Order: sequence, then C-alpha cells, then structure tokens
Amino acid sequence: MMFNTGKELLELTNKYDCSISDILIKKEMEIFESTEEEILEKTKKIYDVMKNSASESILHPEKYKGHIIGGDAIKMKKYADNNDTYCGETINLAMARAFSTSEVNASMGLICAAPTAGASGIIPAAIITGSEKINADEISTLKALLTSAAIGELITKNATVSGAEGGCQAETGTAAAMAAAALVELKGGSPKASLHASSIALKNVMGLVCDPIAGLVESPCAKRNASGVTNAMISADMALAGVESIVPFDEMVETMLKVGRSLPNTLKETALGGIAITKTAKALEKKIFNK
Repeated sequence: MMFNTGKELLELTNKYDCSISDILIKKEMEIFESTEEEILEKTKKIYDVMKNSASESILHPEKYKGHIIGGDAIKMKKYADNNDTYCGETINLAMARAFSTSEVNASMGLICAAPTAGASGIIPAAIITGSEKINADEISTLKALLTSAAIGELITKNATVSGAEGGCQAETGTAAAMAAAALVELKGGSPKASLHASSIALKNVMGLVCDPIAGLVESPCAKRNASGVTNAMISADMALAGVESIVPFDEMVETMLKVGRSLPNTLKETALGGIAITKTAKALEKKIFNK
C-alpha cells in the first residue's frame, strides 16, 4: 500500500474505490501491524494536542507570550465574536486558533509540529474549525487529519518542509496544502479534488521566503499561520466548487523544491534577509539578546 507520488496515491484510491485517508490507514496498518481502531486512537491523541494548542492562548492569553508575540489569538477571537467582520466568523475564528498554536509554541507549550513547529497552527485551526462548521463526527475528523498526513508525506518525500531548505513556502505552504486536502475530504470531496486543493494552496504561496525576526519562530511566522489557514480554506472551497489546478500536484511539489533551492540563503531561515533585517527587527533582536 505504498505510494511515492500524488499520481500513485490517486491510482490507489481509484483501485480500492476509497478515500485518501483509507489508503493511509491501510498503509499504517501494514507497517505497524495495527488495527484501524488502533491507528485512529493514535490519531486522536495527536488531535487532542492540536485542539488544546488551538484554544489555550485564547482561554489563557496571559500564560502564552513569546519574546515577540502574544495576545493576538484572543484579539482575533473577540473580533470574530462581533459578527461584524469582512471574512465572517469562520475564517476569523480559524485565524484565532492558528494564532493560539503559534503563541503556545512561542511559549514552549505543547504543540504538534505538523509539518513543523513554525507552521503548527494551520492544520489544527483548519480541521477543528472545518469540523465544527459542518458538524462532522469524530471519525470523519480524524480521517481528515490522516489525509493531511498523506499530503505531508508526499511533500516530504519529493520536496521539503524545512524553511531552512525551501523557505516559508515549504513550511506554511505545505501546512496549507495538507489542511486544504483534509478539508476537501472532510466535506465529502473526491481524492482528486483534495490534490487540486493542495496544488492551489502551494501555488498561492510559491516563493514565500523564511525570514524570522531574531531567528525566532514567532514573527512573521504567527501571521503566516493565520494567513495559511485562510489559504487552506479558500483552496478547499475552490476545489470543492470544481476549480482545478492547471498544474498537477506532483509538478507543483517539484516546482516548490526548485524554487526553494533558487532562494538565496539569506531568505531561508537564517534571519539575514527580508523582514528579519528591517530596522525594527534588528532593534528587537538587540533587545531580546541584549546585544
């Protein structure tokens, strides 16, 4: 039940007439000699960590502050509750949850680094909010999370999820691609549509650099998590509407890797370029490290 490309994954879903998550479950069962119930139970433990990180900084904002960020999750939640926003409650709530995980991470709290710590807010915010929006049951939600894992596996095999290697497109871009595929399956979309959603999400941030202030995974990372969950949601909606990516998933992943390799090292998590070397950023760095 192994697959190395999106094309191979789709062939398996067609062969067995099943979802992406079903293929991943079959693969995990073979590798770990486990039952489907055991795989889902392990997934639930991961999801529980995600749910906690996506709410902790909203419930206890005073506890979760990093060197640079803190307090934005609760601001977004209160704004979402106003019912007077441009994007609506769903997207604003998702952004609040993405901020929460970023703030928990910056405070050395417990998060699930999926695919990385710097991009850890996107998948929880997307799946939790999406599940609530459509009243999905727990099994469907857990399977959506497994679908995101399948996309992450493909990108890890064929490109990179490291900001130091591929820029932020490889971190928050991959997370958005993973979340977009999950949201499509969660709403009953086809495996093909899930891959189109992933492709669109990657396309939307192609070339995004990694330029953390003071080398810390806080700013601009947290706001890119908030925009990343929005990217996932709009990409899922496009795919569910029947919009397809002109360039297929496998080619999009290959392109992301090539673009990442083309980026100068100053724009790949070194804090030597981009936002990280602005006057304000350098002043923050000096303050944080007492330089």
